Amino acid sequence: MAARVVPASPENIARAGALLRAGRLVAFPTETVYGLGCDATDDRAVAAVFAAKGRPEFNPLIVHVLGRSEAAVLAEFDARADTLAAGFWPGPLTLVLPRSAACPVSLLATAGLDTIAVRAPSHPVARAVLEAAGRPIAAPSANRSGEVSPTTAAHVADSLGGEVAMILDGGPCPVGLESTVLDLTGAHAAILRPGAVTEEAIAARIGPLAPPGAAVRAPGMLARHYATRLPLRLKAHEVRPGEALLAFGPDAPMGAAHTLNLSPGGDLVEAAANLFAMMRTLDRPGFSAIAVMPIPEQGLGQAINDRLRRAAARLA
Repeated sequence: MAARVVPASPENIARAGALLRAGRLVAFPTETVYGLGCDATDDRAVAAVFAAKGRPEFNPLIVHVLGRSEAAVLAEFDARADTLAAGFWPGPLTLVLPRSAACPVSLLATAGLDTIAVRAPSHPVARAVLEAAGRPIAAPSANRSGEVSPTTAAHVADSLGGEVAMILDGGPCPVGLESTVLDLTGAHAAILRPGAVTEEAIAARIGPLAPPGAAVRAPGMLARHYATRLPLRLKAHEVRPGEALLAFGPDAPMGAAHTLNLSPGGDLVEAAANLFAMMRTLDRPGFSAIAVMPIPEQGLGQAINDRLRRAAARLA
């Protein structure tokens, strides 16, 4: 059943905030494109975003906040970030920063990384939704992966209508181009995705950026970026001595030193929601390795297996 497209009235925005706090998905306009929003602190809601978009991989999601003070709870700001936030926020610039130690955002939203992508949108409807929800909102573009990003509510309804609890219609997006994504986690700032804020405008504030073609740490692109310290043994049907077990489904083998089950009922959305937190919990001294039960290669199972394969890859 298609989601109801509703005008972005104060009443509907208040309802959208309540839906987001309840773990539901809400599409809303930003100045760039329409976003598919969820409570960024809710693991299962974040997993539902990946399921709705049909993403084959768990790439980091941009987390939307009202401004620098809210972002500083989630990320560690340096002088460059302060300068850029003062110059371009609210607006179409996303900053990739170190994740703060007390960051409440789901590990799934940041794809298990120690970095986080944050931005403060300028669209009045987006800002009203953030205020109504009262928490950070993870919001990739509101379309299925591989499709053109939506700039009207009708585009969202055509692509994702059945996956969304509410679509707030705030008219066409005024910019219509995704935000610029700028990595500030290294000594040299680097653009990971060109967008509405130009390199020249950024350089005028903080100085030269990393040159094109320079080695840039782009989240999610390295084969072993998500590696655990312990070896991972995939598609395990039994447990070897000293191994911890990352289980899936109701028939977990016995004998593990410690077992965590991604989803005893075999629910891939629940499994995705638990993936990174459980991997981190099991990745500790005292175990010889982590055995991982088979995950179906369907739906979110494809993304889960992609991340497990990356984590299991060994350096030559």
